[in-house]
Amino acid sequence: MLVLLAGIFVVHIATVVMLFVSTIANVWMAGTFAMETNSTGLWLKCIAGKCSQIAFTEGDMPSLKAVQAFMILAIIFSFVSLVMFVVQLFTMEKGKRFYITGATMLICWLFILIAVSIYTARFPHYFTAPQDHHGYSFILAWICFCFTFIIGILYLVLRKK
Repeated sequence: MLVLLAGIFVVHIATVVMLFVSTIANVWMAGTFAMETNSTGLWLKCIAGKCSQIAFTEGDMPSLKAVQAFMILAIIFSFVSLVMFVVQLFTMEKGKRFYITGATMLICWLFILIAVSIYTARFPHYFTAPQDHHGYSFILAWICFCFTFIIGILYLVLRKK
């Protein structure tokens, strides 16, 4: 049981780091433009190593702000869940379950789902060239989506021994 809890803790730390990288890195979409590599993230658009503000239409900017907000909330809740796990590990009685940790991790999972779903629904039509594809930040966000769900369920099921 101790090895399982240690494994979940390591995966949880890795998930927090991947969420942070996914939110900060400007590679949610990538491709080439005028024979130069380009990438677009949640914050900046970079062409040939020079970054500038993202230029989406006025109607899509609130959606981008929502994606940014939900990804930041996901990072915060994932970190809070990690702290709650450590607190519960040292203060909780034996035989009890990690309900608070699991619940905050599932809220994090919901925030990632909302953010990535909004980005998937609203922004791919800006990237229609044959070379354009989803970047590693977008893929990391989906991997974190899977990890947070699995970890959240495991926290709800596991008991402290």
